[in-house]
Amino acid sequence: MSQTTPASPAWLATDRLSPAPSRRELDWLNEQGSLTLRLTALGADTFAVVPLLEGWHGLRDDECAALGVPAGSEGWVREVYLLGHDQPWVFARSVAARSALQRHSFALDRLGSTSLGHLLFRDPAFSRQPIEACRYPAALLPAAVRSDGLWGRRSLFCQGPLGVLVAEVFLPALWQADADAVPPSPRRG
Repeated sequence: MSQTTPASPAWLATDRLSPAPSRRELDWLNEQGSLTLRLTALGADTFAVVPLLEGWHGLRDDECAALGVPAGSEGWVREVYLLGHDQPWVFARSVAARSALQRHSFALDRLGSTSLGHLLFRDPAFSRQPIEACRYPAALLPAAVRSDGLWGRRSLFCQGPLGVLVAEVFLPALWQADADAVPPSPRRG
């Protein structure tokens, strides 16, 4: 019995998404600063990182293309939940090609519960490429948060020949926390 490989995400620039995300969703998708800092602020300092998977794995075709390596390349894959108030708010998948990591001293394999975003934004040697977004395929999510139609985004952080591709999928608990944090608009009339 053969197993079907889930479809790769169809990443696009955020201004080319159809149907377009809501203004609030677009605000999160286009966040240019550290998502870690924004989540920490929203969660009133209850932010935490929970590693789910770390190790050498085959990279998906969309990841190989973004990293500029041959299809089927191996890389370091790190999947985590970003928590607020002890709830998964974001599923994050970060990858880097083995060939680039072997020539670079970046210790992606020793992060544990440290936020990768925190490190990338503190290191001025990394430059961030444009953000892309999509409706992330449910089959690529952990079973506990698997749902159709969730918005995800990704961007490539580069330092010389090293590229670290970071994808973040916004989970329903984040949207609820964000809605709860926004004061209601005053009523007219």
